[in-house]
Amino acid sequence: MKQFISVKDVQDMNALVAKALSYKKSPFSDKKLGADKRIGLLFLNPSLRTRLSTQVAAQNLGMEPIVFNVDKEGWALEFTEGAIMNGTTVEHIKDAAPILGNYFDILCVRTFPGLEDKQADYSEKIIKQFIKYAGIPVVSLESATLHPLQSLTDIITIQESIASNANFKNKKPKVVLTWAPHIKPIPQCVANSFSEWVGAWGEADFVITHPEGYALSTEFTKGATIEHNQEQALKDADFVYVKNWSSYEQYGKVLSTDASWMMTNKKLALTNNAKVMHCLPVRRNIELSDEILDGPNSLVTQEASNRVWAAQAVLAEILKAINI
Repeated sequence: MKQFISVKDVQDMNALVAKALSYKKSPFSDKKLGADKRIGLLFLNPSLRTRLSTQVAAQNLGMEPIVFNVDKEGWALEFTEGAIMNGTTVEHIKDAAPILGNYFDILCVRTFPGLEDKQADYSEKIIKQFIKYAGIPVVSLESATLHPLQSLTDIITIQESIASNANFKNKKPKVVLTWAPHIKPIPQCVANSFSEWVGAWGEADFVITHPEGYALSTEFTKGATIEHNQEQALKDADFVYVKNWSSYEQYGKVLSTDASWMMTNKKLALTNNAKVMHCLPVRRNIELSDEILDGPNSLVTQEASNRVWAAQAVLAEILKAINI
């Protein structure tokens, strides 16, 4: 693996999941793999689980992680080619990224979309320029349109749950991604990425449910059934992934705050005793009810804990390519 930006960088998803679960059983089994290697974690936006899980994963592999909060500690970066820098930006990515490439063996980058210019966000200009100019492997810690480490974690968590339940021996699980209300515009990254990964996995009956006006880009939803009636979508579901996202069609807009879309135990009763997932952070009693989050069907804490093993599996694959 030369980089990790999307599911397209993964040759064998099930093998990567198996590797992650092997690290869960034996976290330090490849402690020497990253010896004398340094990893840079650059955050242009806030993070809790992504930052800490990737840092722990790198240390489990013997790497030295260095975290840099660009949004709080660094110069304002310019990403426009040929820019006349007479404004608020101080340093061009063409100057900054090659230096980072000299400091580190792997560079991890987290950046959010502006949610104002669809074309600019969906061009993935920022992370692509880090890839272009850094000259070393780049790992996405979330970009303008995707969150691949989260989605790998989600597949790990689903497979882990399936393996512990004999009822899945001869059936595909039904996985439902449901939109949930929120108080502010949220990127489509997690929903896009989850949809792309479940589709690429190909071992689930996948349904996406959302109100009118919240359709995701069809680039990421190939193979999914789209259902605007949430209760119909939830019927017989085995896994329910809850997530808000702003409108893609009316880009970045909040078109609905309908509280009836919040996941509750009443809705859970429509499912096949489904396990419920969310990437966190979650707005309690807006996106998900306390009764769900604190109840026996929630996989949220297990899911978040698995972030370490997802990151460790990815970093190990990149280190193996570096060490060849």
